[in-house]
Amino acid sequence: MIDYLLGDPIADTAAPAGPIEHRWDERKFNAKLVNPANRRKHRIIVVGTGLAGGSAGATLAEQGYHVIQFCFQDSPRRAHSVAAQGGINAAKNYRNDGDSVYRLFYDTVKGGDFRSRESNVYRLAQVSVQIIDQCVAQGVPFAREYGGLLDTRSFGGVQVQRTFYARGQTGQQLLMGAYQALSRQIDAGNVEIHPRTEMLDLIVIDGRARGIVARDLITGKIETHLADAVVLATGGYGNVFYLSTNAKGSNASAIWRAHKRGAYLANPCYTQIHPTCIPRSGEHQSKLTLMSESLRNDGRIWVPERAGDTRPPNQIPEDERDYYLERSYPSFGNLVPRDIASRAAKNQCDAGRGVGPGGLGVYLDFADAIARMGRPAVEAKYGNLFDMYARITAEDPYQVPMRIYPAVHYTMGGLWVDYDLQSTIPGLFVIGEANFSDHGANRLGASALMQGLADGYFVLPTTLNHYLAGAELDVVDAASPEVTKVRSEAQERIQRLLSINGDRTVDSFHRELGMLLWDHCGMTRNESGLRKALERIPQLRDEFWRSVRVPGSGDELNKELEKANRVADFFEFAELMVLDALVREESCGGHFREEHQTPNGEAQRDDEHFSHVSAWQYNGDGGISNTPILHKEALQFDHVHQTQRSYA
Repeated sequence: MIDYLLGDPIADTAAPAGPIEHRWDERKFNAKLVNPANRRKHRIIVVGTGLAGGSAGATLAEQGYHVIQFCFQDSPRRAHSVAAQGGINAAKNYRNDGDSVYRLFYDTVKGGDFRSRESNVYRLAQVSVQIIDQCVAQGVPFAREYGGLLDTRSFGGVQVQRTFYARGQTGQQLLMGAYQALSRQIDAGNVEIHPRTEMLDLIVIDGRARGIVARDLITGKIETHLADAVVLATGGYGNVFYLSTNAKGSNASAIWRAHKRGAYLANPCYTQIHPTCIPRSGEHQSKLTLMSESLRNDGRIWVPERAGDTRPPNQIPEDERDYYLERSYPSFGNLVPRDIASRAAKNQCDAGRGVGPGGLGVYLDFADAIARMGRPAVEAKYGNLFDMYARITAEDPYQVPMRIYPAVHYTMGGLWVDYDLQSTIPGLFVIGEANFSDHGANRLGASALMQGLADGYFVLPTTLNHYLAGAELDVVDAASPEVTKVRSEAQERIQRLLSINGDRTVDSFHRELGMLLWDHCGMTRNESGLRKALERIPQLRDEFWRSVRVPGSGDELNKELEKANRVADFFEFAELMVLDALVREESCGGHFREEHQTPNGEAQRDDEHFSHVSAWQYNGDGGISNTPILHKEALQFDHVHQTQRSYA
């Protein structure tokens, strides 16, 4: 097992004190400003063009900054945010059903199993109401009721309807809103866009983030780009598991390279397993497909009451079905939080009541909804999702229940940031899923889009202003030794990967790593399995660097080289993720240690010893084998009392 060192505690010194409902207003008022004429003199790098990055780039450019923006897709509108289906939360209380900013704050802290910061979460709830107004003004076509008001629906972990949606295409529509705002600034010359370009490393000079090294994925050319601040909006690391609901290109390289340059990495073991995924179809599969959590509004989840019952679902009578979520959690039913619904499905399958190939599935049934609402109403709300399911499975979900099973979806861990969204490297800001700040140990559904747009449209533009107004920044030369050193290291890494010329594909290594993590650090973990993973990962990583084969050259479009570069980072990241899971001797949210559970199988926290953020400092080369340093940020709960979560 890898040892670790215990470092000094870390604290969020940027968050204001005082009443929680006034903290964000106080921070905005006290933030230093940059006057419009001086903004034109500043260059800001934004890596990523999803909801967080796209909204940030557009807003900073609207303020007058010169933005240099990067995405590895061929267009900003192809960022993975486009795949988010179900909706975006906001405390508008249009339904007059008891919602409020405080209730959204409370639900989010509780849903994250009391492992998030109160200040950050309350700000998120406050800003949520502005996001909807912003997006409506941009023309985002949210669903509307008969009277013209925006429609809402429920998502897991809440008892109100606060989720705004655009059928099953919410992420796509929100991304188009951000993209059109970004396109306006590209056309105006305020945003310099670099598509099909991937960040390889972070440039830190005099302790501040001052640029990146990036590779043109078409020509292979490696260049340095310099600026006064760097913003990472690069998403999560779920693809470390190989099979996940993420786009195949999603990766952890940007945050991992920043981590190796000095940015602390927080709570890497917090992984969200989504309960509503189409089950895998075989060993050939390289990606999983998510069915929106919104389906749990009207669909009912069940398994056959008798283990081993292989009859078609429509031949199983009602009294031989177990609607296990409705039975175990009557207050929330099918809308319990994702971590609870996922573990419950796994438990049913482990007990032999799973359905479909291999018994790895449960039914999501719309028969009652169709009888109650009529098929046209169901089609209006969920039609595109039903069509997608039918195309993938060749089954008609209007006639037979969908089959679903949990899968890796979102990651709550990420680079540590303070209230200003600034990492431990001054000048490096991290937004959206790339940071750790808002969701604790489990993200509630429809909160990812909320956080990404809150960070990009409203939070970062205030806090980045403050940083630039107070920073003394020298002119940086691309020929300086600090810059050329980082660029040379990136080039050497590319050449090393190309020169191995082994006999195994990149995907074979990635698949083996992913299965190892799923088995030992996935839905459930235990000490024995985590130790096995920590023993095997370095062996597999060493074999990768001896035996991987990357055909082609670095001077052209080379998808295998792209994958190899990212998988090399996954090997190093995975080791820290497993160590973090081993050190955290408790269960909370998406981190479920089998040794720590209540008598009825729920997560058992240890607030006395683990009510903190685990912020890891890099301390060596070649993985984390040179003893990483753990810094703990104590979490304080003054407004939400820590209790055992109950959704019964």
